[in-house]
Amino acid sequence: MIMDTLKTSPQVSHPSAVARNSRSRSGLGITLAAYLPGLGLATLIALMANEMGKLQFLQSKGISALTLAIVLGMVVGNTFYPRIAATCAAGVGFSKQNLLRLGIIFYGLRLTFQDIGRVGIAGVIIDAIVLTSTFFLAWFLGTRLFKLDRKTAMLIGAGSSICGAAAVMAAEPVIRGRAEQVTVAVSTVVVFGTLAIFLYPALYHLNEQWHLVSVTPTAFGIFTGSTVHEVAQVVAAARAISEEAANTAVIAKMVRVMMLAPFLIMLSAWLSREKSVHPAHVGVQVAKTDHPTPGKITIPWFALIFVAVAGLNSLAILPHSLVSVALDIDTLMLAMAMAALGLTTHMSAIQKAGVKPLLLALVLFVWLIVGGLLINAVVSAVLG
Repeated sequence: MIMDTLKTSPQVSHPSAVARNSRSRSGLGITLAAYLPGLGLATLIALMANEMGKLQFLQSKGISALTLAIVLGMVVGNTFYPRIAATCAAGVGFSKQNLLRLGIIFYGLRLTFQDIGRVGIAGVIIDAIVLTSTFFLAWFLGTRLFKLDRKTAMLIGAGSSICGAAAVMAAEPVIRGRAEQVTVAVSTVVVFGTLAIFLYPALYHLNEQWHLVSVTPTAFGIFTGSTVHEVAQVVAAARAISEEAANTAVIAKMVRVMMLAPFLIMLSAWLSREKSVHPAHVGVQVAKTDHPTPGKITIPWFALIFVAVAGLNSLAILPHSLVSVALDIDTLMLAMAMAALGLTTHMSAIQKAGVKPLLLALVLFVWLIVGGLLINAVVSAVLG
């Protein structure tokens, strides 16, 4: 009778099943608890960076919350963080990887397809030529002349050619760079992007005096937007000229940012095809060549969703208040990702990289100014 009752009663669970369920619930709790310290630390640093980024002095210098987040993260990461690294590792890793991808997706809410129409086909072509030429130059000179590892050269190229720190972070999952490689690339963006804020207005006023080339505020805005690294740096540099130049510069820059998704997809296809074409090197020279997994195209799904979000935003059907809140969340997520990157970056690794990354970034900076001006002039002349 007792056995029959045990077999038929729905109220009684098998002891092993009870134990498994108990362990499952306990494991879930432990897993969530493991993420909280790291997420909390990354959030704290990101919030501090966002508040500091609102200071007028820092805004006038084009220093964004993302830049501040990585700097604060590096300060903490190279002081007391090693003592709590084991406790925070899970949450910091989640911020650096998962929140980064979400941040790039929500970044699409800053863009619309209508931006393309405002700069015209000439602006789009200028952005495309500047992007491809700068990235190729970074890869070629970085690996051939400066003898840098290819991942570092590509990350520096991504930051210089597209949209600064955000592009470096977006390219990292495709290139699979290490924390110190990403930080070195971001550092070059900070150095030369900040220099551009002061140099570009000086060049414009110098040209007004010497009349070296004929440049209107609108044309200078497109030049600035197509060549300066960060969005904040573009705004700071162009506003020193005029409001007209600033408006055009921001639109040109947004078009350049929209090229991030197709760039990542083509980069992934290129890296995978290159490895599949040279299968003899797979597994033998992987440590030397620093290539990603051979033969398989890794589609960066977050880049595709990024374009879809930008397309949705172009329809102007989302409430402004909702978009505003989403952008605040996006800034926080990206800042958390940058903070996590800083936390996991050791100064010794950056020092080991030496001056070569800065020299490469300097060459790219000169190319963006001289080559970018030439590209702007030729395309504008051809397309009227």
